Formats: sequence, structure tokens, C-alpha cells
Amino acid sequence: MRYGQHAPAFGNASARLNVTPWVKRLLIANAVVFLITLAVGRDPVFDLFAFSPGGIWSRPWGILTYMFVHAGFWHLLMNLLFIFFFGPPLESRWGSTVFIKFYLICGLGGVLLSFAFSDSAIVGASAACYGIMLAFAMIWPTTNIYIWGILPVRAKWLVIFLVAVSFASAIGPARDGVAHLAHLGGAVAGFLMMKSGLLPSYAAAPAAARDRGPGATGTRMGRGRGAGKSRTRGWPRTARGTGSRSRRGPRRRWSVQSGGASAARKESARRHAEGPRKAELDKVDAVLDKISSRGIDSLTAEERDLLDRVSRQTRTN
Repeated sequence: MRYGQHAPAFGNASARLNVTPWVKRLLIANAVVFLITLAVGRDPVFDLFAFSPGGIWSRPWGILTYMFVHAGFWHLLMNLLFIFFFGPPLESRWGSTVFIKFYLICGLGGVLLSFAFSDSAIVGASAACYGIMLAFAMIWPTTNIYIWGILPVRAKWLVIFLVAVSFASAIGPARDGVAHLAHLGGAVAGFLMMKSGLLPSYAAAPAAARDRGPGATGTRMGRGRGAGKSRTRGWPRTARGTGSRSRRGPRRRWSVQSGGASAARKESARRHAEGPRKAELDKVDAVLDKISSRGIDSLTAEERDLLDRVSRQTRTN
């Protein structure tokens, strides 16, 4: 499974993945716990670290530790793939602290739904994985996910399909040993977190940046490097009457007839108003470059406020 950037504005056809700090820790932790399970045996590990509704008071740590225990190799592999592909774009966008909190809350959502409607013990990171998949699809809905590296499916349709299957299996007579309620709990928790406003406001980038897809955190927000160069500088070609322009000399000279003074004043006022906006966008460019090179956790409070302010202005416009 891999993902590619769908819209032409994204740039390259394939997204570039970098394993972010908490994604790396999660991959290592899950793999290490699985190796310990193989060495010690499933029963003692499950008894001690799985989440069981009946043992919530005797082993309360199970509400967290169950996320790192897996029933088999394929169970582990699928969850590691989900973390590896969907985790880095979210952690790069939100920062490590917000990402790991979101991940754990989605895992707790799986516990809550299982505790409410089932008496079976659960293991695995699937609830947290469903949460980060749903968050990815909400931020980058049109990004293509390549199943087994071949079949392209848009992120939103893939997540809708997986959640629908889990829902149908949870309410149906399925007895496949899969904790479908935990999957649903993780997805519901992720959805509520995305809609609650509890995530930092700078995590919800303006539409121009959001549409660029994963890996675009450090790209320009709302304009490219050379966007200003493509604009026509100087006076308008005509101004209510007829005008003539001389191309001779280092500067453009205009002979403006009736109405020209009024048009010139409007143009001058427009250019004057654009000055502060351009300076602010240049600052945003510098902040986005910093995020790209050093991560969002490196931002100062002033830089976060700048992104927050520009994000609100863009949504208002």
C-alpha cells in the first residue's frame, strides 16, 4: 500500500514519506512487544496487557497496553502499515505532541465502545489506526491510496468502505474474532476530535495548503515562489479614454487622457494596500520553510499566532 498525490497542484505523482519521531517509536514498540509475545507466549502476555471489560479494575493499564499487543503476524503487519503510511503526514502537520495524543485518544475510543457493548477482551492498535486513517481522509480526501501498490482508491472512499464493513460486522452475526467495535470506536473518536476544535487551529490549514495533499506542509500557502513575478506591474494599459505608451527609456511613460488621473489614483491605492499583505505572506513563507526543515514543534508562539491569523483570514475570504 502506498499513496499518491491526486491533484496536479500537488507536484510529484508520489508522496514522499519521512518516518516521523512518534511514528518511529510506535513501529518499534509494537514490533518489540510482538517479539516478547513470541518468546514468552501469548497467554501470559494477553492476560497481563490485553484490555478486558471484566478486568478493568484489576488491570486498568490494559486500556493503554492493549494497543501494543497483537494476536499474530498479519494482525501486526497491517497495523504497522497503517501507522507507517498515514501517521507521518499527520505528525508533520500537527506536531509530535498533538499526534500522539490523537493516536492514544482514538485507541481509548476503541476501549470505550468495546466496554459498552461487548464483554470480550481486545488487543491490537487497530482502533488507533482507524482514527488516524479517518483523520488523513478528512484532511486529504482526494489523495489516491494504492492498495498493494496497484489499485488506486481515494482516501475518503477507502475509509468509508472500511468503516462501513466494521459497522456491518459489529451489528451482524459475524464471529470472525475481529474487534469491529474497537475499530468503530477509534473512527468515532477520531471524527469527534477532528470536529471538536480541540486540535490546534494551525493544524487546519487554509484550503490552498490543504488541497496540496500530504507532504505539502512546507510548500507555499496560497501562492508560489514566483507568483508575484507573473503580475503586470506599472500603470494600466488604458484608462477610460485612449492612452499611448512609450517603450523607450528605462522607465515606462504614459500619456493619459480623460479619466486617467482617477484610474492612476485607484491603481496606486491598490498597490499600496498590497504591500502589507505581501510582507505578511513572505513571513508565512519563512515559517512554512521552517516547518519543512525542522518540524512544526520548532515554531515559536509568535509564528504559530501568525499561521493562525492568516488561516482565519483565508477562511473568511
